[in-house]
Amino acid sequence: MESVLIANRGEIAVRVIRAAKEMGLRTIAVYSELDRNAVHVDLADEAWNIGPAPAAESYLNIQRILDVAESAGASAIHPGYGFLAENAGFAQAILDAGLIWVGPPTQAIATMGDKIASRVAVAAAGVAAVPGTLEPLDSVDEVHSFADEYDFPIAIKAAHGGGGKGLRVVYEAADLASAFEAARREADAYFSRPEVYVEKYLEKPRHIEAQIICDTHGNAIFVGERDCSAQRRHQKLIEETPAPGLEAGQRREIGEAALAVARATNYVSAGTVEFLMARTGELYFLEMNTRIQVEHTITEAVTGIDLVKEQLRIAAGDRLSFESAEPRGHAIEFRINAEDPAAGFMPNPGTIVEYREPGGPGVRVDSGVLAGSVISQYYDNLIAKLVVWGRDRSEAICRGRNALQTFQINGLATTIPAHLAILDTDEFAAGNYSTRFVEDHLDFSDLETGVSPHLPTEEEEEERSITVEVGGRRFVVRYWAPVMAAPAAGGQRAAPRRRPPKLERRAAPSDASGMVTAPMQGTIVKIHKAAGEHVKEGDPLCVLEAMKMENEIKSNRDGEIIDLRIQPGDTVTSGAVLMVIA
Repeated sequence: MESVLIANRGEIAVRVIRAAKEMGLRTIAVYSELDRNAVHVDLADEAWNIGPAPAAESYLNIQRILDVAESAGASAIHPGYGFLAENAGFAQAILDAGLIWVGPPTQAIATMGDKIASRVAVAAAGVAAVPGTLEPLDSVDEVHSFADEYDFPIAIKAAHGGGGKGLRVVYEAADLASAFEAARREADAYFSRPEVYVEKYLEKPRHIEAQIICDTHGNAIFVGERDCSAQRRHQKLIEETPAPGLEAGQRREIGEAALAVARATNYVSAGTVEFLMARTGELYFLEMNTRIQVEHTITEAVTGIDLVKEQLRIAAGDRLSFESAEPRGHAIEFRINAEDPAAGFMPNPGTIVEYREPGGPGVRVDSGVLAGSVISQYYDNLIAKLVVWGRDRSEAICRGRNALQTFQINGLATTIPAHLAILDTDEFAAGNYSTRFVEDHLDFSDLETGVSPHLPTEEEEEERSITVEVGGRRFVVRYWAPVMAAPAAGGQRAAPRRRPPKLERRAAPSDASGMVTAPMQGTIVKIHKAAGEHVKEGDPLCVLEAMKMENEIKSNRDGEIIDLRIQPGDTVTSGAVLMVIA
């Protein structure tokens, strides 16, 4: 292996590029037209354009990525996480092209990527899974039958996905039909497979995951567990390791179960086996992520092991560079997302005006952004990952609080205020929280999420660049020019250093004339009501998809829809009028 193409973007592309460079490998980045000036593009030894902004036309375009790999003379491809990382067809296409795939065997990806097949495989390995169906469901009647047997709540889940996508939790029969439809629609949108299955939804479990890594020489090691229970919308906000409150016997059980799952699929490379731990202590298999995990960083912090380098070594045919992993101290990761906690964690795409990372002992930031970077509706909303380490959990929490308070991101709302609020709770301090803790017990509606951009004077200068592409490969010409303060809406120049009022968003903003407007830029995927229909306050009106999340737009008044201006598939901008209610 002499070179590696990173088939991804953002912070994980930066992470892989850095590891590969430390190993002396030539690094090849790919980028969409929207990402021309992204950090990972500048960091790599060379970068190639792979298409327009939509992921389907760039980061999910298998043939284009393979063409670039051939043109660039790549010897290996690392997929990162997300996009094509768990696509068995992509992995096989790489192998068929004579390239090295930095990941597990295609059969392991296929088995674990199919949530039903994975449940069958782990059952054969003697690992318990949450009670559920073993076949895809064809109708909502089958969901009713399962609910009759196991009672509510139940979870309808994408059979070929993960990460909270294509997942709907149902608490009563009246919601089954809409949840079934929404889960299938989201599964098809994200994974191009609409199949779903159903399982019993555990009330207030802990989300515990196990990091494992296996080489081609028969070595398989449990590298430690992580607690990922601090979530919203079934998406992780905070992860920590070691998981607080576990006994030695429970850790041993987690490690043994994870390695049994790995052996059942002849697994190779880094992988994460996820479990739900019931309040009574029972452990249930949830899913396996057959790639590097977002929160691998905290495992690295407590073990000193570079998991990405190990992936590259394994792909090159080498043995693992270590024989065991013992945690030292405690580490916590905070996912800094472009979301507005005060508005129900609504995605908040936009431009980062000011960006300054925290530092100091035990502080690590993995990011792929700078001041001026755009957080786009086309990709997920992760800005950065803040990782802190301490000699014990108390020190890690204290260090995390200080780092969050000094992390400066202006120009859009972020999850930082929510992280600070979570750290201040007695439950988090005691390590006594579940996957429902954030949504059931915390109210973020009064958080101050307004931002104040830095507006430079006209006398300042900045480095600018012009991008030139030859044969798809990117070259940059740099020059210096005066900085002009950014114009505000309508072309007026904004007053410098002025703090705007607190951001306020509702599910369906409406003015006195009854206009319902889009809270963000996105795509309309479903419309619940037709023109002329009567609606009541709180009724769902339409579904707006933005930044890989579906957002239900609801009515905030009683009335009749007298003007419907959208249809499914429409792309709308923030503030666009969707309909008028009289």
